[in-house]
Amino acid sequence: MVRIPLDKELFYPYERELVRIDEFQVITFRFPSGVEALRIHSSVGEMTVLPFQGQQIWDLSMFKRRQTMKSMFSQPLPGVPYLQTYGGFLLHCGFTAMGGPGPEDSHPLHGELPNAPYDTASLISDEDEHGRYIGVNGTWEYAHAFGSHYRAAPEVRMYPRSGILRVIFEAQNLSGRAMEFMYLAHANFRPVDHSELQYTAMCDTDHVRLRGSIPSHLKVSDEYRAFLATLAKEPQRHNRMDPGLPFDPEAVLLLDMLADTAGFCHSAQVLPTGEADIITYRPTELSHAVRWICRTPDQDGLGLILPATAEPDGYTAEKQKGNIRTLDPGQTFHCEFYTGALSAPAAQRYRQHIDATLAGKADEIDPVALDAQSH
Repeated sequence: MVRIPLDKELFYPYERELVRIDEFQVITFRFPSGVEALRIHSSVGEMTVLPFQGQQIWDLSMFKRRQTMKSMFSQPLPGVPYLQTYGGFLLHCGFTAMGGPGPEDSHPLHGELPNAPYDTASLISDEDEHGRYIGVNGTWEYAHAFGSHYRAAPEVRMYPRSGILRVIFEAQNLSGRAMEFMYLAHANFRPVDHSELQYTAMCDTDHVRLRGSIPSHLKVSDEYRAFLATLAKEPQRHNRMDPGLPFDPEAVLLLDMLADTAGFCHSAQVLPTGEADIITYRPTELSHAVRWICRTPDQDGLGLILPATAEPDGYTAEKQKGNIRTLDPGQTFHCEFYTGALSAPAAQRYRQHIDATLAGKADEIDPVALDAQSH
């Protein structure tokens, strides 16, 4: 493995090439806000990672198309709450709690992970079962006296000729007692009008359910409530990104996903051009599937699937549902998933795999290799 430790002194107010490895070019820079960033270019696109702020993937563009949601924020901001710098493509959420805090909760929206100040960060290059990759990882130690103590260690990998990223998240309980935890991967795609949502779940009211509660930070209209009531009875209406549907301020759905024979669930936004945005994960690691859609004048976002360990209603509500997990002293939670974009030929193969999974006939698919094989 090639490993280059990252120091904040490597980041300047202008772009500066750090290294070239295979087809990848790595650029360091600092946003005007002061937040450090790495931009990694490949032959099919680029991603921007914030190595010291949440290890967020701030931006993603593949196949000359930007995947990241539309937001109010042209740059990440340091030292502010979640909603005051909410515009990244992928945010790790949790870990002592996540979701919207209820009236009995004291945790911030989606927990302490999204903008955590990471202690270490590295640029890495190595090879795994998908081939050569370049990536970013880091560690952050969280300690709260008389409470939780853990070390978070996320990683993202980018592969040659592929628009798909492999994301890994681990957290180890460093305390001498069992520790409760929650985790959610908040991947925020940009909705494309008239796209179709295809996924490995039966779209009926038994398997696609509307979240009943409305978070306290949202102000809603009667029109919004009426739309949600209709959507709860007819969940299939959300399967097409119809620009006339009033997803304002948001709709949150809970899906019962089916896995293929390799143990993966799949979901795609299939564009009118045939291209697709996807997310693939293991329900044995992330047992809950949350879908988030927000289409307003200021925010346009699609959480195609936000794989999670619980539903997003905050600690107290999820505790009552029995959705809080526990780590023994020294134990590590591990999950990984694949997300990004596919060209039209690769997307067609992915869609066929979704159909086969729903029919109970799917075997295994490697989303990283789909576009590499089509070149």
